[in-house]
Amino acid sequence: MEPGPCSVIESFDMIGSKWKLIIINDLQNGEKRFNELKRSTEASSRTLSRVLQDLQEDGIVEKRIEDESPVASYYSLTEKGLGLFPVFEEINEWADEWLE
Repeated sequence: MEPGPCSVIESFDMIGSKWKLIIINDLQNGEKRFNELKRSTEASSRTLSRVLQDLQEDGIVEKRIEDESPVASYYSLTEKGLGLFPVFEEINEWADEWLE
């Protein structure tokens, strides 16, 4: 096996940006439309579009388009994204204990 980054570093590379964490955390409560995510995260449209695209490419978020008028895009966590729930809970517990 070739030397390379450990799985923790690879994981943080995938989900570790500020905006990715904010969006993943926000989607833990269920599916949201683009504008709902924009309001709740306070991200710019450009940033939100870019990060959602990255998360889709990584298999963490999926997009559903509803063709009824008006056309709407919905975003939700995939099974892979839902698998982050326990990780977020552990980080919250750690933060409660160690961050002031």
